[in-house]
Amino acid sequence: MKNTLIVALSLSVTTFSFAQKKELKTAEKAIKNANYAEAKTALGQAKSLMSSMDDKLKDKYNFLNAKALYANGTGSQSDINEALTSLESVSADYASELSELKTAMENDFLTKANEAYKSNNFSLATDKFEQLYRVVPSDTTYLYYAAVSAVSGQDYDSALSHYLKLSDLGYTGQEKQYYATNVETGEEEVFDKATRDILVKGDDYIKPVDRMTESKLAEITKNIALIYVNLDKNDEAIAAIKKARANEPSDVNLILTEANLQYKMGNTDAYKSLIEEAIELDPNNIDLFYNLGVLSAESGNNEKAKEYYNKVIEMDPTYVNAQTNIAALILDEEKDIIEEMNGLGSSAADNKRYDELKEERMNVYKSAIPYLEAVLKINPDDVQVTKTLMNIYSAIDNTAKFKALKAKLETLEGN
Repeated sequence: MKNTLIVALSLSVTTFSFAQKKELKTAEKAIKNANYAEAKTALGQAKSLMSSMDDKLKDKYNFLNAKALYANGTGSQSDINEALTSLESVSADYASELSELKTAMENDFLTKANEAYKSNNFSLATDKFEQLYRVVPSDTTYLYYAAVSAVSGQDYDSALSHYLKLSDLGYTGQEKQYYATNVETGEEEVFDKATRDILVKGDDYIKPVDRMTESKLAEITKNIALIYVNLDKNDEAIAAIKKARANEPSDVNLILTEANLQYKMGNTDAYKSLIEEAIELDPNNIDLFYNLGVLSAESGNNEKAKEYYNKVIEMDPTYVNAQTNIAALILDEEKDIIEEMNGLGSSAADNKRYDELKEERMNVYKSAIPYLEAVLKINPDDVQVTKTLMNIYSAIDNTAKFKALKAKLETLEGN
């Protein structure tokens, strides 16, 4: 009974082995004839027998499966990705065959990636550069280009994944470039090493020099931070920005990115500190002073806000928002004056105080006028500012200017 069982198992294994080889042979023949659909069908049947294949047959199956799915570059994106997964399972026994197929894939993917990027098809460019990296994992530049393409296509999840991997790999993107000076033009030109070395042996090029390109590490770290900001992952963004700033402590844009994020998270003290740090590095940046003015006003420090807004106006008199905001701060002082006026009685002292407050109120109006007039010089069709200034002229009894603005307002509103 035992012998019978052994014979039966032996026959079963032989049958499986024969079936495997038959399907793989069918697939191989179909691939040679560029009949990739037939090859995929045969390989699909062989796949069900994978568990009983020896390593040699598995290598052959994975290699043929990769070729069938790649389909000489005509396979779908999902098929090609599956083909690359199959290739990763093929052993070194197929070294020459693998090299030939991978070279064909690299040339194909590179052409398609460049064409896609140039035509702004960033999604396809991202996929193709990623596939290039999978074919040639030693060339991490392809992964970098995949990240850049993803950013260009606003696919921030993919970009972040690629940048994080580049960071983990310690990718810098640095490479050595070979220069020589053109004797005729006096300008440096870059060549590959062999060409440069040949040229300097002649009379047309001199002063050979080798230089390393700039590291992309800081750029990658910065982009990781910015993508986290875009994805509203605040804690991760702060950590990434601090890492980026460690690489580029004088990068004003990075400081502002962290400042805006701190402000978004409600950390106004940190925001103010960062803006002041940015001003030290870029003292002519008007927007920084304006932002400090906004922050000071929001925190209730109106006098400091006015200082910043006046600084902005001093630097650029046409900065409308600063003119408008400082006028609003001045007119806001009217609230306390009116509140005190309304609380007064009818005594002689109260009447005297009322007259004083009335004068203060007029002075508030007069202080706001230059800023509002400046706004209308820049934006003459601003209806809201026109109304405000018209009412102020009415309050201070400047009848001529009141009537002029009233007529202008009627024109603006189409009455």
